[in-house]
Amino acid sequence: MNLPKVITDLIEAQNNFDSIAYANCFNENAEVFDEGKTHNGKTEIEKWIDKANKDYNATMKPLDYNENENILSAEVLGDFPGSPIVLKYHFQLSDGHIQSLKVTG
Repeated sequence: MNLPKVITDLIEAQNNFDSIAYANCFNENAEVFDEGKTHNGKTEIEKWIDKANKDYNATMKPLDYNENENILSAEVLGDFPGSPIVLKYHFQLSDGHIQSLKVTG
């Protein structure tokens, strides 16, 4: 699977529960939409993923990547009902960073 470096970095940060490295994959004014909420900017994204890491202890295993649409399908395993599940990560990339991420089921 040919993933952009920033997405590989994001997966590694997630699997290491490193919220700082995870947030550093994003542009300063990036946004994340997950579980019905929007998180704006690197500081807010770092707080969101840090809480999610503590609550869910989730890891990602990439399954498929659509290069044309920048959509990653990944198996997510963690401490939540229905685990493991497959989620889709819809990325908008800009200058080697993530500008936008929408997580869907």
